[in-house]
Formats: sequence, C-alpha cells, structure tokens
Amino acid sequence: MSRIRRSLKFFVVFVLMAVLFVLPVLSIATYESVFGHRYEYETVYNVEDFPGLMRTSYDVTSDKGQKLAAYNYYREGQDIKGIVIIAHGFGGGGQELFMPFADIFAQNGYYAFAYDATGYDQSEGGSMKGLAQGVIDLDRIISFVESREEFSGLPVMLFGHSWGGYCVGAVLNLHPEVTAVCALSGFNESPDLFLSWGRNMVGPAIYPMMPYVTVYDKIKFGEFASYTASDGFAATDALILIIHSADDDVVPIRYGYDIYYERFGDDPRFTFVRYADLGHNGFLTEAYREEFSQVITFFDDALL
Repeated sequence: MSRIRRSLKFFVVFVLMAVLFVLPVLSIATYESVFGHRYEYETVYNVEDFPGLMRTSYDVTSDKGQKLAAYNYYREGQDIKGIVIIAHGFGGGGQELFMPFADIFAQNGYYAFAYDATGYDQSEGGSMKGLAQGVIDLDRIISFVESREEFSGLPVMLFGHSWGGYCVGAVLNLHPEVTAVCALSGFNESPDLFLSWGRNMVGPAIYPMMPYVTVYDKIKFGEFASYTASDGFAATDALILIIHSADDDVVPIRYGYDIYYERFGDDPRFTFVRYADLGHNGFLTEAYREEFSQVITFFDDALL
C-alpha cells in the first residue's frame, strides 16, 4: 500500500510540475517561436508591374513608436469613391502581395491604402509580436487615414485576408464608423489561428497549451487580445462580406465563417460567400482575381 501511495504522490507531483512549470514555459516558447521574429520576403511585385498604377508612401506611427510603411495606391483621372484599407495576412510577403488587388481597387475608383504590419518587410519592429498586434496596427492606420486632409470625407472600407481577415473584424470594436468590410479566410479571435497551426504541428498536444497561450496573449496585448471579429461586426452598422472556402486547412471554416453565419446569418447587413475548393491561398491567385468583381460590387453597393 505504501508503494502505491508513493507512486501516486510521485504522479501528483509530476502533474503539478507539468502544469505549473513545464507547460507554461513550453507554451510561451512555442508562441515566441512563431511570433517572436521578423518576417521579410523577396520582392513579389513592383508598382511598375501595373502600368498606370501610382502610389504615395507614408510612415504611420504604431503603439511603441515603430514606423509602419504604408502606401496609397491610385490611378490618375479617377473620381474617387472611397478608400479601402488593405490588411495583409500572416507570412507570404506583407502588403506587397496584395498589390494586384490594390490595382483593381484603383481601376474601379478607389484609393487602396496598404501597409506592412509591425515586424514585416519595410515596417519597423524587431518581431511581429503576436496576432493582436495586427489589430493595434490597423487601429493606428485607420486613425491616420481619417486624420489626413487628402482623404477627408471619403468613406473608409476594410479588406483583409487570413490574419488581415481577423483584424478587419476585430478592429470594428474600436472603429464602428467604417462603412463596409470584406473578410477573406478570416478567423474570429486571436487564439484561433494558433490552435489551428498547433493541431497541424503537434496534434492534440496543443490543447493543454492553449490556456497559457491565451493568458500570455492578454499579458502582452491587454484588451486588444480580447477583441473578436464577431463582436466587432456586432458593434457597427457597416455592411459585411464574409468569404471563405470549405477546404481551408490553414484557417478552417469553423473558426470564422461558420461562427459568423450562426450569429449573423439572418442579418441583412451580411453577405456570405462560401467556396468549396479554393483552400486558404486560392484567393490570392490570378484565377480568383477574375471573380473579384463581387468584392467591387459589394463596396459599390455599400456607397448607395
């Protein structure tokens, strides 16, 4: 009996050590291995790749004084209807990857205001810090745009993919005045993407880490870590376009589209477009850009 008790005591101590020390350290180390460094990429597109496309460069100051590289894309001779702020995804090339979309917006009478988030490409920052940093940066970008005389009176609209799709929803908790939002392949809250990646990398072992990841996120970002896209959608009168593909294995559809549809499926402000076979990055392809008129039409209708 004493041997059983000793074994039980050892097991209890082992579990307590894991809960109190090993799991927190492992969780934070995993978090920082993903978010604790810069993301820089070789050039994907140049403005010269899009004849007639113009851009003006800006420096926007974010929360810790870091400068965000931002660009307003436009075409001369257009009657400008509004300004679309583009929030890029995690990895893949920052704002530059979305230059083809900026060009389409510009061709259709919009300013397209794109930027590199903290720790990305041309922006300052020793690392990207975490997913909630994207909401902080977008908050600063919107406030900057709204403060500039050259954009005065223009309806502000948001367009984001993946991480950007989360940011354009979550930031509405701070900017309900936005006119319209298009979220592609977005997730609802900050831990969702970490959970999705973790399941792909380590399987069920990710679940015990999630409480520590959530706490660490809140320690780093405060209230910004608590903002969800669905709450942001509820906080505004903006028109919302949700686009996702059912076979997305990076941001599974249940982490975004399904949540929004359950809550807002009967709300006339919302338009839901569900694809079957575009995966996560199929929306960044030339083939999808041929269907991008649905987004332009959505923004045009929001101005009526």
